[in-house]
Amino acid sequence: MLHIFWLPRFRYAAGAVWRRNVLVWRKFFTPSLLINFGEPFLYLLGLGYGLGLFIGEMMDMPYLTFLASGILASSAMNTASFEAMYSVYTRMVPQRTYDAIMATPLEVHDILAGEVLWSATKSLISGATILLVAAALGAVHSWQALWVLPVLFLTGLCFAGLGLIMTAFAQGYDFFNYYMTLVLTPMFILSGVFYPVSSLPDPLQVAVQILPLVHAVDLVRPLVAGQPVTNVLMHLSVLVVYSVASYAIAAVLIRRRLLI
Repeated sequence: MLHIFWLPRFRYAAGAVWRRNVLVWRKFFTPSLLINFGEPFLYLLGLGYGLGLFIGEMMDMPYLTFLASGILASSAMNTASFEAMYSVYTRMVPQRTYDAIMATPLEVHDILAGEVLWSATKSLISGATILLVAAALGAVHSWQALWVLPVLFLTGLCFAGLGLIMTAFAQGYDFFNYYMTLVLTPMFILSGVFYPVSSLPDPLQVAVQILPLVHAVDLVRPLVAGQPVTNVLMHLSVLVVYSVASYAIAAVLIRRRLLI
């Protein structure tokens, strides 16, 4: 039983799982991209232009830029979370894809590593598309915005691990509604996507600093606006800690579910 608590590890074999997901995704490329891109695009148009006319500037940048940077970070969160929950659960339970994979030389850790990398890759693809649209709308003010892409990938890793933890406990798709309602939605509202965190009451400003999306937004926003990025090491450290810790916990839980 002790092997269940081995530390998770990445092996080259995880690339096979990643590639398998890429091949499947290619068959549904258009609808998948529309789902991940449609809602953020509506936010940019409806709120960025509509509400932006009344707000003007926020934090020394046009509101469209302010909103676009927040939407970029939150889209990485949502894309990775949905992939790590709904898609992974589908492959694990109804389709029993993992049973077939484990009949090969691949191990549970290879599956999980491949799924985490794929979830982060989807976050990167979705975010890159939104970044292009934001640039076309005039919301991007510097070439340094290209550094947003690795930040989105790291954000995807972070939320993929958290999503896998939820998947380890899920007994059906409805279970994910709890996580979406109690965790993702409050994080989406409180993490500075639509307004500065500094506008919150002082105790809440301190409390939200534990939320990974806050740190993703704080990294993405100045990059998009062409402003200096501050506290880079702190923001990256929070995202890395969440990524490593959540992946380690998810590996133990899902390994236990698949092998016991």
